[in-house]
Amino acid sequence: MSAITIDSLRKEYGDTFAVDGLSLSVAPGEVFGFLGPNGAGKSTTIDALLGYVRPTAGTITVLGRDAATESRAVREAVGVLPDGYALYDRLTAREHVAMAASFRGGDDDPEAVLSRVGLADAADRRAGGFSKGMAQRLALGMALVGDPDVLVFDEPSSGLDPTGIAALRRIVAAEADRGTTVFFSSHDLAQVEATCDRVAIVDDGRLVALDTVAGLRERYGALATLSVAADPLPDLAPLRALEGVASVAVDGDRVVCRCTSADAKVRALRAVFDGDCRVRDADAEPASLEDLFAASVGESGRTDEADDPAPAAAPAGAGPYATTATGEGE
Repeated sequence: MSAITIDSLRKEYGDTFAVDGLSLSVAPGEVFGFLGPNGAGKSTTIDALLGYVRPTAGTITVLGRDAATESRAVREAVGVLPDGYALYDRLTAREHVAMAASFRGGDDDPEAVLSRVGLADAADRRAGGFSKGMAQRLALGMALVGDPDVLVFDEPSSGLDPTGIAALRRIVAAEADRGTTVFFSSHDLAQVEATCDRVAIVDDGRLVALDTVAGLRERYGALATLSVAADPLPDLAPLRALEGVASVAVDGDRVVCRCTSADAKVRALRAVFDGDCRVRDADAEPASLEDLFAASVGESGRTDEADDPAPAAAPAGAGPYATTATGEGE
């Protein structure tokens, strides 16, 4: 049984489709990236997954429970780190974790939870004095209370410094090793690429790509970046005219070409040599997830950057301890 199954999900707001026929499944223990530009339907999909909005059509099941009709049970079984969370300024980190454990009916040791997210030394500090990164780590710790079988992370690396991001990766890896399913929505594509087993890309409410990063690279050809250090820099116009060269830019003493095929990389490098330049260094890097994201969204024909239409906001402080809905699905 899949941990999460989304089947033909559709959500309409008036005449606007926020989500339009979305189907995908996430396996137990999988770290699953859920990506898309603003207005793609990500927030609406997550709200429907947690039972905060009722689908116009289609279904979502989480651990075998229907998210629309059993939303309370879904939220009790899922640990959530929402993008818009609220902490209580006057409560300490320890008291936040104890509160989350109380809502879940658990007996988690606050010290142990805070140690997992690097906040053991701040256990008795009030959250009102926390930096953004510390607050993010506290919210993450609250999502881990009760060791839920599914975690939903919305922009989990927001506000984290490099140390915090590395700690987040370790936590996600440890949870996956434990068999936890992690549904991971983020604009930090490098973080998603380093963390996720598979990636879904949505645009205009529809699924436009679903694969591993390696599979996406294969789908979009040998999309790669060729970087050449040359003196002097070559004329860029002949490079831009080459078939298979998607873009050309200058970065210091290097010319950088995004190429859509192996042949295009060879043609671009030959054009630099033919430009009467002394080439000091050249290297090619495989397509990043950012490149693949741009290619898949471009293929879908997207023309706007609007926000999701009227998404249902989760209650302030919603997370692993939120057990009441906004009026739908109970």
